[in-house]
Amino acid sequence: MAGTAVVTGASSGIGAATVRRLAKDGFDVVAVARRADRLRRVAEETGARARRLDITDAEAVRRFAGELESCDVLVNNAGGALGVDRVEAGSVDDWERMFAVNVLGTLRMTQELLPLLRQGAGGTVVTVTSTAAFTVYEGGGGYSAAKHAEHALSETLRLELCGEPVRVVEVAPGMVRTEEFALNRVRGDREKAAAVYEGVDRPLTADDVAECVALAVGLPQHVNVDHLVVRPLAQAAQHRVHRGPLFREARNPAARGATR
Repeated sequence: MAGTAVVTGASSGIGAATVRRLAKDGFDVVAVARRADRLRRVAEETGARARRLDITDAEAVRRFAGELESCDVLVNNAGGALGVDRVEAGSVDDWERMFAVNVLGTLRMTQELLPLLRQGAGGTVVTVTSTAAFTVYEGGGGYSAAKHAEHALSETLRLELCGEPVRVVEVAPGMVRTEEFALNRVRGDREKAAAVYEGVDRPLTADDVAECVALAVGLPQHVNVDHLVVRPLAQAAQHRVHRGPLFREARNPAARGATR
């Protein structure tokens, strides 16, 4: 199908991987993020158009949307987690920041680009949330609340757009190892960030999630993937993570050297 795709949070991690994947599929990708230097490198690598933008700035988002001639796909990926405090000790500033980026940033981008997404053969809104959007855990109150809100936004939007040629897709990753997510959450403590993934056999990568985004986007326009939950094999649920090598012994007796 190809066309124009806007990807937020595109300077690193899942956003940058999604830019690469959609560019590979022939999209004219507009890569959006706050960090101009990193964004420029992604653009040089992929041929995407780089646009520095803070999605928490309403006027800047409005101007950005006004400069676009078309938009066939919007990937709301910008977000992130701050802190691992219990609710009783949580920082209100952290909660406000998480809601400002994850929820209100997604809302602004969606509102401003919907007129373009409604044009032509139809558009697609993909929002990258998290398994935290439907499962809570200790120390994750603020992040989970923000992702629950993003999930509610997506579900409501899909109902409200029923009958219009715009798909609304939610991709909810579980444990993804990127260069910054856990590190930002624990305020730069590399030891704590590494402990999150310690012993886990092959957490998801940013490329894995980008493949899921591309899959949903690439399906025929009448096919909508409402909610795609993706986890590494080692993670059966939010609180059920296998740490250690996965069982790889062949189940075929002949492969084990057995004879009849």
